[in-house]
Amino acid sequence: MPDNFVRLIVTSPPYNLGKSYENRLDLNEYLDQQRRVIRECVRALESGGSICWQVGNYVDDGAIVPLDVVLYPIFVESGLRLRNRIVWHFEHGLHASKRFSGRYEVILWFTKGDTYTFNLDAVRVPQKYPNKKHFKGPRRGQLSGNPLGKNPGDLWQIPNVKANHVEKTVHPCQFPVELVERLVLALTDEGDWVVDPFMGVGTTVIAALIHGRKAIGAEIVPEYVTLARERVCQAEKGDLRVRPMERPVYDPAAPRVIVRPREVRI
Repeated sequence: MPDNFVRLIVTSPPYNLGKSYENRLDLNEYLDQQRRVIRECVRALESGGSICWQVGNYVDDGAIVPLDVVLYPIFVESGLRLRNRIVWHFEHGLHASKRFSGRYEVILWFTKGDTYTFNLDAVRVPQKYPNKKHFKGPRRGQLSGNPLGKNPGDLWQIPNVKANHVEKTVHPCQFPVELVERLVLALTDEGDWVVDPFMGVGTTVIAALIHGRKAIGAEIVPEYVTLARERVCQAEKGDLRVRPMERPVYDPAAPRVIVRPREVRI
């Protein structure tokens, strides 16, 4: 891949847990492997581009190692600047018996330089109090919130892809399209290149293509490559069903709002 070519890199690398798609390594060996990949990503990244590295925990004999913490120095030594440590919160997962069950993972958002793309208006969410007004000063009586919505903040509550999720495939650690959509819309413009070096079943590629970006993915598991191709083809035909970004997270106390899965087209 050419130098300074990509506007956004979004990925979720293996967590070194011994899943079917990875070999469990000594932690230092794993970090050296990640360092080689990260350096190649930085080389291919445009000035002003972004890298979003989505990770959870490595578990060693019952003790956890937060991967975002041990990977952070690798990005910094490559000259990147951390803009956000985004917490992705979800309600479902493995139930722990010797510690509290893990219900979040982290996205590290780094930029290459201080001038970078950030389209906040593209990812605003509804105001909590849309009719709230200034109660004093020269703007008294005027709406205090942005009419386009509020900044979504750095805590994102998005359901993870489990058995009943509309996007579920055979991949054991698939992340949802809407998680990547927010990053694609905020950190790129139409026509930009988006790359995922650990593509899995193509979620990043799909999120980029359906919003008019160009995408490249790398994957070593043949079954996942086949599934990624099938999902892209479904999106081309308008048959790929994904969870809509505007669909609220289930709240039993809230009035029932039905937002059906959407069928996307590239």
